[in-house]
Amino acid sequence: MVLRDVVPVTENPSRVERLRSVVRIVLAIAMVTVGITHFTAPAGFVRIVPDWLPAPLLLVHVSGIIEIALGVALVPQVTRKLASYGLVALYVAVFPANINMAVNQIQLDPQSPIPVWAMWARLPFQLLFIAAALWVGRDPKPLTQRSTGRQEDRKGE
Repeated sequence: MVLRDVVPVTENPSRVERLRSVVRIVLAIAMVTVGITHFTAPAGFVRIVPDWLPAPLLLVHVSGIIEIALGVALVPQVTRKLASYGLVALYVAVFPANINMAVNQIQLDPQSPIPVWAMWARLPFQLLFIAAALWVGRDPKPLTQRSTGRQEDRKGE
């Protein structure tokens, strides 16, 4: 992997593309970090797995592996789009655990309790995470496809 795979190499990347690159890296680091936590401190994640799902520890470990893999795959351009779709699927798949956490007021870490209102408030953030995953998975527009707003750019339309 080289730098051009992480940050779009263009003569003058737009602010949007620079921001997309930064958000992509932050999301990738967050996913890898949370994925690792599924192995280093699995108890909280096991607690929030709904009772109707089998093998909670196994599910926590599988989701941790997937989070790490998708976080890493989000960085290179060649796997970025597929990783972003995978993250959307992951966010949908783990949503029942987040609902279970809020409904049953389950603490990830009883030593550092989360307020109940925060458990409920974080649920809509899944939509934000889905939108962010889709946004960072987009390929940057080549310079030839960028609009400068000048009239000559619109001649072929």
